[in-house]
Amino acid sequence: MTEALLAGLVAGYGVAIPVGAIAILILGLSARTSFRVGAAAALAVATADGLYAAVAALGGAGLAGVVAPVAGPLRVVAAAVLLGLAAHGLWRTWSAHRTRRTPTASAGGGLSTPGRAYAALLGLTLLNPATVLYFTALVLGRRDTAGAGAPALFVAGVFLASASWQLLIAGGGTVVGRALSSPRGRLVTGLVSSALIAALAVVALLPG
Repeated sequence: MTEALLAGLVAGYGVAIPVGAIAILILGLSARTSFRVGAAAALAVATADGLYAAVAALGGAGLAGVVAPVAGPLRVVAAAVLLGLAAHGLWRTWSAHRTRRTPTASAGGGLSTPGRAYAALLGLTLLNPATVLYFTALVLGRRDTAGAGAPALFVAGVFLASASWQLLIAGGGTVVGRALSSPRGRLVTGLVSSALIAALAVVALLPG
């Protein structure tokens, strides 16, 4: 049973640690709004990882075949959402800079409250079919996730690992936001964040 929990922790960190568009979104939200908003987004990502781990642990071998046919369209939808968020964030950042307004929570790309951030990041993360395929491959390759109670421990390990890492990112975003609190610093971080999110959206559309 302990092996299943450890397997979940390793799997959770494996899928969470690589920095991608989701991590950049969490970092940007924390920097431009507050840690509460960033933490809500972080927990949404952990929730999605946990849900996908549960589906993979319970679905087994048949899961990959179900998801694979729609992987392409889901990538297109995810890329479109990312491009929309990048464009919206760029517009809000530039508007705030031109009018010399002190940025408030509304500068978080429309995700200015913990509830909105949680819902948006949960939906966006669930659009990634590679995550469920990743967990399915792990489940199929490991026998220590079989047996009574083992799937639940595996899922718990995935959630704990993902949550701890995403919350670390959110905390880092808060530090960055305080360090670069000047109007110019906020402009630079907003532009860089939007550019990186747009670039990662384009990368998502490129063939494997």
